[in-house]
Amino acid sequence: MIGSLGGSLDVAQMVLYAFWIFFAGLLWYLRQEDRREGYPLEDDATGRFNKNPFLFIPPKKTFILPHGQGTKQVPDFVRDTRPLSGRRIAKASGYPLEPVGNPLLAGIGPGSWAERAERPDMTAHGDPRIVPLRHAEGFAIAAGQTDPRGLPVIACDGQVAGTVSDVWVDRSEQLIRYYEVALGTGEGARHVLLPNNFVVIRSGRGNRRQLYVHAITAAQFADVPATAQTGTVTLREEDKIAAYYGAGLLYAVIDRQEPLL
Repeated sequence: MIGSLGGSLDVAQMVLYAFWIFFAGLLWYLRQEDRREGYPLEDDATGRFNKNPFLFIPPKKTFILPHGQGTKQVPDFVRDTRPLSGRRIAKASGYPLEPVGNPLLAGIGPGSWAERAERPDMTAHGDPRIVPLRHAEGFAIAAGQTDPRGLPVIACDGQVAGTVSDVWVDRSEQLIRYYEVALGTGEGARHVLLPNNFVVIRSGRGNRRQLYVHAITAAQFADVPATAQTGTVTLREEDKIAAYYGAGLLYAVIDRQEPLL
C-alpha cells in the first residue's frame, strides 16, 4: 500500500506520534523555564521547602548583565529572608496576613514590593533612565501642555499635601514618571516622589489646576519612602515608593477595608 510503513502503521500515524513527543518535550521545557525564579516553593505556615529539588527545576543559566554589572545565575535558590511587618490571621497554610504598624510600610498585600537591585534603571547608553527634569538636558514640558511645577497636590481627604517642585522624566520613553512633591516650605521641606499613575490633573477652586491623589491622605505623604541619593532613584526604591501608594488604596482609610454591602 502506498504510504504504508507496515501492516498497521502509516505516515500519518508517525507524524502524529512525532507531534506528541515534540509537544511533551515543549511542555517539559516550558515548565522548567518558568521555575527559574521563586522556586522551590516554601510553605507559608511552616517555612519548610525542598532543599534539593529535581523535578522540573532547570539547570543554572548565566545571564550577562549590561553596562559592566557582572553576571547573574538562575535559579539561585536564594530565599527571601526579609522580616514581615504582619501577622497571620490563622495558623493554617494559605491564610492572609494583616499588617502590623504602619500598613503602608508593612510590605503586605497591595503594598508588597520586590527586592530589586539597588541601582538605577539604565538607558541603552548606560545613563540613569529616570532623572529630574532639571538634570535632563534637552527635555521640557511640551508646548500647550500643563506644566505641573508649582501646582498643589491634593490628597484623598481633600487636604493640600504639598507642592510639585519638579517632574522626573523617563529619558528612554520621553514621558513623566514621577512628580517631586515638596512637603512644607523653605530649605527644610522634605521632598518625596509621587508616581504619575496615581495622579489625576484636574481643575479645582477658581479653575486652578491641581494634582489629585486618591491613594493616600495628606498626612501620609510624610512617610513616603525616600531615595538614598538626591536626583537618583534605584529599582528597589521605585518598587517601595509604588508599593506605598498601592497600599494606600486599601489601607489609607479604614473604610476601604470594609465591604460595600
